[in-house]
Amino acid sequence: MLEGLRVASQNWIGRTIMAIVMGVIVVSFAIWGVGDVFRGMTAQRLARVGAGEITVDAYRNAYQMELRRIQQKLRRAVTNQEARQAGLDQQVLERLVLETALDQKARALGLASSDQTTQQLLAQEKVFQGADGKFDPERFKQIARDAGFSERGFVTEEKAAYIRRMLSDVVIAGVEPPALMIEAIHRFRNETRAVDYFVIPTSAISSTPQPSDEELKKYYDEREQVFKAKEYRKLTILTVSPSSIGKPNDVSTDDIKKLYDEVKTKRFGAPEKRDVRQIVLKTETEAEDALAKLKKGLDLEALAKELNLNPKDVNLGLVEQRDFGDPNVGAAVFATTKPGLAEPVKTAFGTVISQVKSITPAVFTKTLEQASAELRSEIAAQKALPEVKKLRDIIEDQRASGKTLPETAAAAKLEVRVIDSVDDAGHDKNGKNIDELAINLDLLKAAFASDVGVDNDTVATRDGGYVWFEVNAIEPARQKTFDEVRPAVVEALRSDFAQKALTEKGDEAASKLRTGRSIEEIAKSFNVEVKRATDIKRAPRPEFTPNTIVQFFDAPPHGAGSVAVDSGRLVFFVKDSVNPAFDPNSIESKTIAEQLKPALQNDLIEQYVGGLEKHLGVDINQKVLESLTGADKEQ
Repeated sequence: MLEGLRVASQNWIGRTIMAIVMGVIVVSFAIWGVGDVFRGMTAQRLARVGAGEITVDAYRNAYQMELRRIQQKLRRAVTNQEARQAGLDQQVLERLVLETALDQKARALGLASSDQTTQQLLAQEKVFQGADGKFDPERFKQIARDAGFSERGFVTEEKAAYIRRMLSDVVIAGVEPPALMIEAIHRFRNETRAVDYFVIPTSAISSTPQPSDEELKKYYDEREQVFKAKEYRKLTILTVSPSSIGKPNDVSTDDIKKLYDEVKTKRFGAPEKRDVRQIVLKTETEAEDALAKLKKGLDLEALAKELNLNPKDVNLGLVEQRDFGDPNVGAAVFATTKPGLAEPVKTAFGTVISQVKSITPAVFTKTLEQASAELRSEIAAQKALPEVKKLRDIIEDQRASGKTLPETAAAAKLEVRVIDSVDDAGHDKNGKNIDELAINLDLLKAAFASDVGVDNDTVATRDGGYVWFEVNAIEPARQKTFDEVRPAVVEALRSDFAQKALTEKGDEAASKLRTGRSIEEIAKSFNVEVKRATDIKRAPRPEFTPNTIVQFFDAPPHGAGSVAVDSGRLVFFVKDSVNPAFDPNSIESKTIAEQLKPALQNDLIEQYVGGLEKHLGVDINQKVLESLTGADKEQ
């Protein structure tokens, strides 16, 4: 055959025929999908990021590795469909795009890591260390094999990861939550209100109509979900926090007094303030002349006018000692026992002469005795922080080795708490609050997002502690039939009738309060007494529902409102609102900062990488992606 082709191509007619035949073959290849040979095998490229690319094999390996990790964590098989519904395909792709973009930027900046440096970093990773705390080569090889890499390939991958981390660390270096943001969260959490209130009882509604069967069935059909048995979960909880392991009885009286003296003006009252006028004179001669005039009785403001100084620069107004930029000037101003001239202070800008016009004494809302219990607990919690961190490391080591929570607690000489049944609102089957879960809403949310047998992430507490939990059993929610819940439907519908009437009465009472009517007078018309609740925060309280507390804070100070409660309609008047002084050095402030920091860092990295990807350009082949994850087969 080859000889025949050679003979045929020796004249122009044969060459023409051969060219036509070969052209038809090339076009056929292109039509039947072999055109990739001539297009640089683009079918093997899933995405392009600038000059870099993500191959089909790279994505497939990363996807399968992440899927195996999830299956190991859940201890069950996970289908591709489940993974896609959870967004795993997009998460893996986004991570690969991010890594490719960072790799290119790192190369452009000339960032690199030598083999020796990489080996040193690998040796420091705890995951590669044995029981003796030293690098374990066999453990390293096993982890590399589990990840689907050769030993050399795994080192290369880790080297690239270290370089990306180096670049990321540069981007987020020095990032700290702004004090204003921390203060805003602190104030939101700790603002307190005093509320006068009374409850209009359900008995204030004389009677409600008896609903018909048709009304009952319609009410049930429209609100089937209301008559559904809730899902309950059995939990095992291990809490390690400063408040749970602190020892208040070991705190001395001297320590309490010392802390009280340090914080009393910030937390338990208002510090001393002084109305101050101040001028700065550049030379000693000018300062001496000015002092002479002031000592003869000339007012400092009049002197400032003679010197053509701006009155706004002279009048400091009512200030605290901490408001002065130069502490020596502040000390001199607050050293005087009565209004008058303060001792002049020499500074780098000249001689500062201050005059105190009036003094507003410090006012304290809590004495040492009144604040003693609070400060004792705070000091005990502060001293317990090192022990909390130590116990956290012990527990994490035990968990990493596959121990259950009770086994982990026993190793740390702690006790777990078992909650037999709790719903997503923190109530047991009798509808009562379970204190620990009602307070820690983050724990409750995490518990109902988890499953039986899952190795869960730790939940942080407000005071800088940690909570570990396991879901031991799940009692699924179920729909109750109409016949099963008919008495409850009757009660609910009649309650709705009563609540509507109560709402009208409550709103009318609140409207009267807004016009200036006395709450005692309005309560008297319902034959109920007025109660007062103080120190209300945006946090659960046994006597109020979460919705009631929200309403207390939705109303302005000296405002009024009404809200439905179990026993009727609560009508309230906001008597007072106090914004606490912000202490950036308190445990809570530091905890808020620690909780905010990772989120801020992640946001900054996302913005940086987003800008980088926009600059480089990202092109994703969606058809190839759908083919890889099986999404095309479901369409």
